[in-house]
Amino acid sequence: MVKEDQIPTLREACRIAAQVLEDMCQFVEAGMNTYDLDQFGKKKIAEYGGESACYQYKVRDLVYPSHTCLSLNQEVVHGIGRLDRSIEEGDVLSVDVCVRYKGMIGDNARTIIIGKGKPEDEKLLAVTQTALQRGIAAALIGERVGEITHAIQTYVEKNGFSVVRDFVGHGVGATMHEDPQIPNFGRRRSGPKLVEGMALAIEPMVNAGTYKVEMMGDGWTASTKDKKRSAHFEHTVLVTAAGPEILTSVLG
Repeated sequence: MVKEDQIPTLREACRIAAQVLEDMCQFVEAGMNTYDLDQFGKKKIAEYGGESACYQYKVRDLVYPSHTCLSLNQEVVHGIGRLDRSIEEGDVLSVDVCVRYKGMIGDNARTIIIGKGKPEDEKLLAVTQTALQRGIAAALIGERVGEITHAIQTYVEKNGFSVVRDFVGHGVGATMHEDPQIPNFGRRRSGPKLVEGMALAIEPMVNAGTYKVEMMGDGWTASTKDKKRSAHFEHTVLVTAAGPEILTSVLG
């Protein structure tokens, strides 16, 4: 839950995160490696007055080494920028930017195709993005988290894809991961009730094949188990009396 006097700062954190994501998606090109793209993201975050909320994030004994998350093709989330990970024509790249600004968090992600894409990849991205829009539309005061999760799952599966179970959306605010958890699957009228002032990172992760994932050797990067491609779209959304407000919009 975000306090009323924190909302202006939250909006600014989200504006920075959205602009950095836009800049990175415009900057990337075939032949670049993911380390250089991550370093570009680091530069832009600092330029706009923020800091990476991902960098040196700790889970048990693991420390995340990158400033953004860059996941290629079959990688679902949390891909680490690497000098030996080249971005090629036709690749599917998920860019996830999470920014801290004056104690508040902005979190968003987008998947793009490098150059000309295959029709099946274009469909995967389009379905994932629409699933996000449908989830956001369900983020209404008095409803439950299950309305969001059900809207995402039913749309994705109707289109022949699967939603990842092992990673979920979440509340955001003064920290990157807060309650409530927001899975991309579930039953209607289930889960916590949505109330005014909740800030939610809604983020469908959609696979072309099985929903099952496996962890790579770095301990962070999650990959589809069948090595088919994955897409990831995310917005930070504020639950308001006027309806869901997308905070991570470059148009806002």
